[in-house]
Amino acid sequence: MVSAEQIEEWKATKTIGIIGLGDMGLLYATKFSEAGWKVVCCDKEENYESLKAQHAGCRFQILLNGHLVSRVSDYVIYSVEAENIDKIVSIYGPSTKLNAIVGGQTSCKTPEINAFERHLPSDIEIITVHSLHGPRVNSEGQPLVIIEHRCTKKESLEFVEAVVSCLKSKKVYLSYEEHDKITADTQAVTHAAFLSMGSAWAKIKVYPWTLGTDKWYGSLENVKMNISLRIYSNKWHVYAGLAITNPSAHNQILQYAASATELFSLFLRHDEKQLTERLMRAKEFVFQDHTGDLLLDDKVLDKYSLAPKENIAEGKKPVPNSHLSLLAIVDSWYQLGINPYDHMICSTPLFRVFLGVSEYLFLKPGLLEQTIKAAIHDESFRKDDLEFTISTREWSSIVTFANFDLYRRRFEEVQEFFKPMFPEANKIGNEMLKTIASHSH
Repeated sequence: MVSAEQIEEWKATKTIGIIGLGDMGLLYATKFSEAGWKVVCCDKEENYESLKAQHAGCRFQILLNGHLVSRVSDYVIYSVEAENIDKIVSIYGPSTKLNAIVGGQTSCKTPEINAFERHLPSDIEIITVHSLHGPRVNSEGQPLVIIEHRCTKKESLEFVEAVVSCLKSKKVYLSYEEHDKITADTQAVTHAAFLSMGSAWAKIKVYPWTLGTDKWYGSLENVKMNISLRIYSNKWHVYAGLAITNPSAHNQILQYAASATELFSLFLRHDEKQLTERLMRAKEFVFQDHTGDLLLDDKVLDKYSLAPKENIAEGKKPVPNSHLSLLAIVDSWYQLGINPYDHMICSTPLFRVFLGVSEYLFLKPGLLEQTIKAAIHDESFRKDDLEFTISTREWSSIVTFANFDLYRRRFEEVQEFFKPMFPEANKIGNEMLKTIASHSH
């Protein structure tokens, strides 16, 4: 246990450097500096003057570039896009202060660790981190992965732990390989689901919560809309980095597209027997060990609707939906042999919601059977399910070809369509995640 005196001495003598002032870099710079650490930061050189003006009243200092940050910092955190990590570490890594510690914040650690090993001097310790939540989520109680990759001194790890303690997160210690496998298991399929959902709505030019559209309301629809919009209101590279740079994610996104396609073809063939058997096998595999309450319940889910109140008649029941996006999540986990409950220790708030809505659909008495009936006999969602299936295949192709440019273009097209709703969706989404987080502990 490090003494309070030691931490105060470190705060007086050590400097934390952050290269990259995107949303998460800014969150770290703010939290660390408010906790009393000396923090220096930089972003692209062309942003220097505007960032200095923008953060003039802040406790952290803006420097011109990563060379200046690296040469004075005792712990440097690269908070940059996964696709750019190698290039940026190759430029600034050689300027790292003698015997310093270096880490990063990318969601995929294999390319990050490779870049550090390739470009950092051999005297540098490598202790990297990943906060498993977005910049608008309170870091308290959320998982924070710490990866002690190259560490010769016990004090180095103690120092990093002291720095990040102000986040009040739950520390989880993993290797970078374990981290990448778990983040793929918990995030790849579920991001693919909600990216595809947003794409499908944008393609058919439907805002699903608007007056006159009565297909999408009720518990599960509230969550699907909120999460899809929440993803599209973030930066594209957050999701592209995880999907494209993490080899474990590729198979999972391909499987998600395959599951959606195969289930949809059973809808079209009206093959209720085969659909039921397949989904019951998936249910048995994924939820076999489930006991106790569901992560989510109607009271929690019904509160957070984007639809105007007048859109929903008093006492009106939700239209039965095929819920292809959620069926395909659980089917994917089954086909890949993933037990999502194994990874709860590293679960993001979004993952807990994904798991919660899947659990709700499969375990709430009668709901799965009602969904199967709707999928086979009710054609009112056929067009939507077709667009959704096409979207899953498009996203899996983009990831397979590792095309960042196409990923960005597709993401930003959908983002543009939904932009008018982001302020309200994020407000409601933040409330929902906060309630669900406290409800599911």
